Amino acid sequence: MTHTTPPISALQRLISLFGESFRSDGYDFTHGPLERGVALLAIPMVLEMSMEAVFAITDIFYVARLGSDAIAVVGLTEAVMTLVYAVAIGLGMGVTALVARRVGAGHDEGAAAVAGQTLWLGLLCALVVAAVGIFFAVDILTLMGATAAVIDSGQNYTRILLGGALTVVYIFLLNAVFRGAGLASIAMRALVLANVINLVLDPCLIFGLGPFPNLGVTGAAIATSIGRTIGVVYLLVKLTEGQVHLRLKLRHLRFDPGVMRTLVRISLGGIGQFLIATASWVALMRLVAAYGNEAIAGYTIAVRIIDFTILPAWGLSNAAATLVGQNLGARNVERAQQAVRVVMRYTVTFMLAVAAIFLLLGEQLAAVFSGDAEIIFHASECLRFISYGYGFMGVGLVLTQAFNGAGDTWTPTWINFICFWLLQLPVAWWLAAHCHFGPRGVFVAVFFAETALALVAWLQYRRGLWFRMEI
Repeated sequence: MTHTTPPISALQRLISLFGESFRSDGYDFTHGPLERGVALLAIPMVLEMSMEAVFAITDIFYVARLGSDAIAVVGLTEAVMTLVYAVAIGLGMGVTALVARRVGAGHDEGAAAVAGQTLWLGLLCALVVAAVGIFFAVDILTLMGATAAVIDSGQNYTRILLGGALTVVYIFLLNAVFRGAGLASIAMRALVLANVINLVLDPCLIFGLGPFPNLGVTGAAIATSIGRTIGVVYLLVKLTEGQVHLRLKLRHLRFDPGVMRTLVRISLGGIGQFLIATASWVALMRLVAAYGNEAIAGYTIAVRIIDFTILPAWGLSNAAATLVGQNLGARNVERAQQAVRVVMRYTVTFMLAVAAIFLLLGEQLAAVFSGDAEIIFHASECLRFISYGYGFMGVGLVLTQAFNGAGDTWTPTWINFICFWLLQLPVAWWLAAHCHFGPRGVFVAVFFAETALALVAWLQYRRGLWFRMEI
């Protein structure tokens, strides 16, 4: 009697692919089925970005129990922290592009040299941010429009988060190194570890559970900093142990003027694009602050919920950056273009699904974080209007990462400048103040800006200048 092997179901294939993505550190992303390569990169990258979002969601979930002043502290500080994220992510764009190009070209020694110079560049940037945060926390909150009560209760939160900028910068940069090398699962594991620590310590330090002191909102900053520090240590250990295509040795820490110049040149474009985008968000927060703590709290909650969905989409689009970089390094332009199309299809589908959830369940999502009717109103309004442009936002994310993965970080910079500073901010002010729309005017302006960004980025992508760059 002969036996036939039963067919493998779609669910079984998905589970198998999911498990493989956690151990696919030797996969060659310049050959083989592209959809499989996208999945093996995207799954850990989506989880990685989701873990970054969990930091924000966890803090606001517990801090919301302390009242609107505490929420305002977190919101205003995080608005400033986005500038730090902008620097770290911008640097990471250059790092990923350079590492991916060298790995795709089979130049592993060059990839390790980029990692070594990245550590020095990240240290310099973090020290500057830490000095500003430690000595000017009160001035920063005042500039952001915080009330006296908010400043009094929250200055230590701001001081600790900005003072610990090294952990923020390094966790982004080291993850960028591993993503460029196609080792996305390592970056994901680091953030899982950091989040577990934060999840345990957050309620303990905020509310004084067991032997822990009751530190209020300051405890959230300490828990987050400890979690990120442990994540950074894990990444450094993995980098020095040696992985496929990547092993950092002492010789790679010697200053290399050529590599550093290239890294700085490409990273400046990355920093520029994210500083422009995040500075725009800070300005939007300042506009919303004119309408009271409830408006700030509602906007803060909405942004945290949005982050929770944007970061997974960003994880998907990060797969485009790695695939574009490695395949351009291998001189396979057609495969790089095909990767962009595949990733865009997945990302836009995901974003449209999330937009539908926001439109149907916006108030219920906001109510998870606050029972105040006015806060819920502002949060659900923000979710509703921004969700209208979610499909376009997905297109913009993927195209931006395609440019960055190719090393063309300056094209997204000027696109961001036009769409966020020349369009979004003036429209937000005009609708909010001149047309008396209030915070709603700010939310509508975000929709217009994201739609415009997607259209302009598509036109630039079609020109094809991005895949002709040599780095």
